[in-house]
Amino acid sequence: MSAGPRRNPPMRFELIDKVHEQSEDQIRAVKHVTAAEEYLGDHFPGFPILPGVLMLESLVQAARKLLQGRESDRLVLGEVKSLKYGAMVRPGERLEVEVTAIKRDDQGQWSCKGKGIVIRNDDSDRSEETAISGRFTMRPTRV
Repeated sequence: MSAGPRRNPPMRFELIDKVHEQSEDQIRAVKHVTAAEEYLGDHFPGFPILPGVLMLESLVQAARKLLQGRESDRLVLGEVKSLKYGAMVRPGERLEVEVTAIKRDDQGQWSCKGKGIVIRNDDSDRSEETAISGRFTMRPTRV
């Protein structure tokens, strides 16, 4: 059974706007969340927040940038371990992510740990809260 023609082009999620710092085993990057983000219209109407799965995807995209060039294959998310969500990220706020590559196994999988901090700037002061943290693996694509 065919689902019929696609009416809208697929969404592309660019969840890293800028890399602030990068070393051999660590990267710090940022995503500026704006009201113009298409996915915020449905998540949630009247109370838009960055979906948790997209917070995870921002860690994955940062890890991919960190490990770029070390593997001949494209790296994808393999496994997620002990993932914790905390603060919500709303339009006008920033998600600053930090990912560390811990080790590579003999199958080419990288163990990583990551953390995302929501940065809120208001008139009174700047506040920071953990939005996401956990461990995950990046593995080569399988054919």
